[in-house]
Amino acid sequence: MELSIPIVITICVLFFVVASLYSSVGHGGASGYLAVLSFFSFAPMQMSSAALILNLLVAGIGFFSFYRAGHFNDRITWPFLITSVPAAFIGGMILVTERIYSLLLALVLIFAAFRLISEIRSKPEDSVSKFPSLLVALPVGAGIGLISGIVGVGGGIFLSPLILFMKWAYPKQTSATSACFILVNSLAGLLGRFTGGSLEIGMLAPFVFTAFLGGLVGSYMGANLLSGSILRRILGVILLIASYKLLKLSL
Repeated sequence: MELSIPIVITICVLFFVVASLYSSVGHGGASGYLAVLSFFSFAPMQMSSAALILNLLVAGIGFFSFYRAGHFNDRITWPFLITSVPAAFIGGMILVTERIYSLLLALVLIFAAFRLISEIRSKPEDSVSKFPSLLVALPVGAGIGLISGIVGVGGGIFLSPLILFMKWAYPKQTSATSACFILVNSLAGLLGRFTGGSLEIGMLAPFVFTAFLGGLVGSYMGANLLSGSILRRILGVILLIASYKLLKLSL
């Protein structure tokens, strides 16, 4: 599809904001990119492919920032990756109808909006009780990976609240794990799409540049400074609006 210059500029600005806000908590921003693209009626294959590529870039920047700041703990991360990676690859190969895709994406956006608006986080002083059990981590990783591969997200929006709720890690450790999880699963999802012949990149160059800048800004703030909760709540409302539009298309 052809885009006018004003629309390209608008999407670039929105992607910068999305990347900044999401990367501040270790997320790649796929649900935000998908919400933006849904407003401009992009095709599902273009949306999911673009979101995964941008996710890969922004989550990679976030992981580097949180890792360099000393927040990454591989003992929290690897149990989820064992099953999430092959599941995300399989999910990336699965082709669904536009109606089913819109419904799945709407549900993902509603969950993401709830996370952003409510900002369910543990306090820094809360104690970490244990590491995740394989009996829990393996099926959770597989489930998140499969849905993530189909829709075109990295899955951090699902994994991070579980880690915080179960007190498996501190907030910044959770952000580091989430960034790593999103990075690896986004790559697996892209490879699945490439293998299944559904990878459709389209016009990405200007969006990649602005998402890259947003990822740099947000990940630095998240790893070293405080992030803004008010802006995340505004983004949550935007996701709700996008999910409403997608529900109308799917029901």
